[in-house]
Amino acid sequence: MLDLDMGKYAAFVWPAWGVSAVVLAALAARALIAARRWSAELKRLEAGEGDRP
Repeated sequence: MLDLDMGKYAAFVWPAWGVSAVVLAALAARALIAARRWSAELKRLEAGEGDRP
């Protein structure tokens, strides 16, 4: 069975897990936002709207 009792270390362990989850979620969101920007930039460049000399 799953034992989630951390005893006297719970005050450190659970916030560490929480901070880690928030950081990982923020990194994933940042990557998705960047991918959408890159995709939009690629579409714009392929459409011929880019800066050409």
